[in-house]
Amino acid sequence: MTNEEVIRKVLSTEKGTRLSAENRYLIEVAPAARKPQIAAAVEKKFGVHVLAVRTVNVKGAVKYVRGTRLTRKESDRKKAYVTVRPGERIEEV
Repeated sequence: MTNEEVIRKVLSTEKGTRLSAENRYLIEVAPAARKPQIAAAVEKKFGVHVLAVRTVNVKGAVKYVRGTRLTRKESDRKKAYVTVRPGERIEEV
């Protein structure tokens, strides 16, 4: 898996914005990506030093289509909480 395939996007949510003040960033990654792969991809793409990586698998929710009996399932995804060295930032592109 190449570095471009590992990182999908930097999540700019309320929680992600709050964590960025603590040098922690919320990134959506490929489900098959492992922690060392994520750390290497972030270091190469953003030019920062990664101190820690924590991951969480998020199950897709079942949504009901309004006015019908139909349902749809959102896709499963994986998020990574990446801690970088103090003073360094990940600039969202």
